[in-house]
Amino acid sequence: MNFRPRRKDDVELNVTSFIDVVLLLLIFFMVSTTFGKKSEISITLPEATDAPVSQVPDTINITLDSQGRVFVNEAPLVNAQSNTIREAIRGVASGLTDPVVIINADAETTHQAVVRVMDAARQLSLNRITFSTRVLDEK
Repeated sequence: MNFRPRRKDDVELNVTSFIDVVLLLLIFFMVSTTFGKKSEISITLPEATDAPVSQVPDTINITLDSQGRVFVNEAPLVNAQSNTIREAIRGVASGLTDPVVIINADAETTHQAVVRVMDAARQLSLNRITFSTRVLDEK
């Protein structure tokens, strides 16, 4: 008879698959988590009233039609050259404090004509330029 104690084999637990599952869960939670952005700066914004502005800014209306003609405050110019446009704007802008230049360009007006007017206003240090449009009826 063999009375020697039997040697039991150590049971090994293969943890490789568990590590894979834990890493996949970690990646899933990292990707699906949204991070909130908290501001470190606390400010109180100033208050303003909803009262309409009583002072209307000075404006210069420049109109460009589809034939290439230029009108400054509805007065037609003799040609559409940069010098002519600049001098007409200078004459209208004299005496105005920081006027807004409103460009009314026809839809068929060339891009070059609009840029020419903007450049003439920029040369006179008139940097407040806007374009007038109409509301498109979508039915």
